[in-house]
Amino acid sequence: MLSLGLAALLSMTCQASQAAASAADKPPHQSLERDGVIIDFEVRPGGGATDQLPIAGQYADIRFRVTDSAAGQPLSGLNPGAWLDQLHTESGLDSQQLDCKKRIGLYLKGSIGIRPLVDLNSYYLMILNKDPSITVIDPSISVGGVTSTLTRILLKSAPMDWVLSADEKRLFVSLPDADEVAVIDTDSFTLASNIPAGADPMRMAMQPDGRYLWVGNDAADPAKGGVTVIDSESLQVVASIATGSGHHEMAFSPDSRYAFISNRTSGSLSIIDVADLRKIKDMPVGAHPLDVAYSELSGAVYVVDGQAGEVTVIDGQSHNVRSVIKGRPGLGPMGFSGDGRWGMVLNTLNSQVLVIDAADAKVLHRIDVTAQPYQLEFTPAYAYIRGLGSSKVTMINLSSIAAESKPIVQGFDAGRAAPGLAGELPMAQSLATSVDQGSVFVVNPADNTTYFYNEGMNAPMSGYPNRGHTARAVSVLNRTLREVEPGIYQSRVRLPASGHFDVAFMLNQPELTHCFAMQVQSNPELDRLNAKPKVTLLADQARVSPDRYRPVRFQVSRGPDNAPHPGIEDLRVRYFMAPSSRPHEVAATEISAGLYEAMLELPDPGAYYLHVGSSSLGMAFGDQPYTSVRRTAATLKQAQ
Repeated sequence: MLSLGLAALLSMTCQASQAAASAADKPPHQSLERDGVIIDFEVRPGGGATDQLPIAGQYADIRFRVTDSAAGQPLSGLNPGAWLDQLHTESGLDSQQLDCKKRIGLYLKGSIGIRPLVDLNSYYLMILNKDPSITVIDPSISVGGVTSTLTRILLKSAPMDWVLSADEKRLFVSLPDADEVAVIDTDSFTLASNIPAGADPMRMAMQPDGRYLWVGNDAADPAKGGVTVIDSESLQVVASIATGSGHHEMAFSPDSRYAFISNRTSGSLSIIDVADLRKIKDMPVGAHPLDVAYSELSGAVYVVDGQAGEVTVIDGQSHNVRSVIKGRPGLGPMGFSGDGRWGMVLNTLNSQVLVIDAADAKVLHRIDVTAQPYQLEFTPAYAYIRGLGSSKVTMINLSSIAAESKPIVQGFDAGRAAPGLAGELPMAQSLATSVDQGSVFVVNPADNTTYFYNEGMNAPMSGYPNRGHTARAVSVLNRTLREVEPGIYQSRVRLPASGHFDVAFMLNQPELTHCFAMQVQSNPELDRLNAKPKVTLLADQARVSPDRYRPVRFQVSRGPDNAPHPGIEDLRVRYFMAPSSRPHEVAATEISAGLYEAMLELPDPGAYYLHVGSSSLGMAFGDQPYTSVRRTAATLKQAQ
């Protein structure tokens, strides 16, 4: 995450001691032995060469190998913390390097403005909006509200569904009105490209090995109904396969050998050989197949027919029907717990969930849940069920399902209004599991808030209002260290700048903190880009107000150290009311070095998008990230 870092925000100098700089010049592989633990620190540039220094602007793998010093065994299951920041000293203390433990303590507080350059323990919330945009929230810097909003990403048209790439470096968003899939760079939180994705792209799924993105085409023309297959690396369309008409849901065998595509109007299931991208079979699976799911435990694919209230179980290898599970009409969305044992099918008409044991394809329970259930999410401990007709989220304790007695059912209210009151909703999930797998985020589209619920609590702990936009779905972007092999914890990051850095590392058991040294080579292309001016709307001014005339202030900076850029005489602001209206332009005046102000006239209540441009800087409107302000209707009503 690009920022000024802790050094600038705490008024520290950026001059490291000669000894620290010398240590950073060494190859990026160091070891520490303390308290019975050995920690090997290594930086692997994107190319994989371990004897070369990483380069600014490129990806690098930051790795920690943690082993027992006595037995030499890897220590698994740890939750280490790590932060990357510039080497810096504390002013007024004879340029002594700021104590590593003290800096880690500041990072852990999560205070606004006290942030490292790269937080290797962070995660972000991606909020899918009703309008063509995505809101990015950093939960670590605020308990909620506008201070936690990191940025917003504009899309070409209203989104319907989304899916992350296997490494979570790209987010794919289906845009049915544009017949495209948007590609979001999740490192920079910018729109990278748009890919043609066939007629009416709706549901999307990534196959287990992450190679192909599958996009369902709900085209009105039956000849165009099917799936578009996109290479997730090259972003090229590799196949368009006609499967049948109607809406499509998708499931895959765990080895990514087969793709199973349901065709709602055609009443069939298409089986595709992924290696050849060739349809090998169409199977009748009922008059109205609404969902399809795969259980690795049983090695079978399950197709839900909502009209008949049946679930057809098909062998994942022979593709023959094993059995048909009888339920009631109204069955719809289906999913399996992480171990593949418990299948759950929601019945929207009867407000129930059908619990199926994958071991024998038998119905174990019929459980009453929240009104009009329509979405399902699993953590290791619970199944979460969201309903259209109630603000309550139902929780089913997975450990209690196998018992003969009725499973343990709990719940909590995520807001006050029922999601169905929000009107038309996308297919993307309004439920998302947090990185700790013991909590969830829940969007209530009716009150435009994303709630955080920690398992074991009676109610959500916090909420994130989405001011200026209307929240519809949520996804969690994981940036934490992951255990990729026993005892090896790794995170892939894009290095924001060149220079000498500290990589602060922390363990809780045993209690241990240490700062490893790292050097990053300069990148001429990145240096050229850093020399361009950057425009930032000041965060301390009101973004929502009833006033017709609104001053907005912008900080213009340039260079890798974000120095103020004074003396711009042709800086202008172009703004328009969302979703579209005639744009207006107004000149900005400099009120202090690098700080500029423009007076906007907002005649009508609503959200206004702002872009900044300057001919002398070669900065066109739209080159810089947009921002927004909102005028409420209060003043207008009072005047009338």
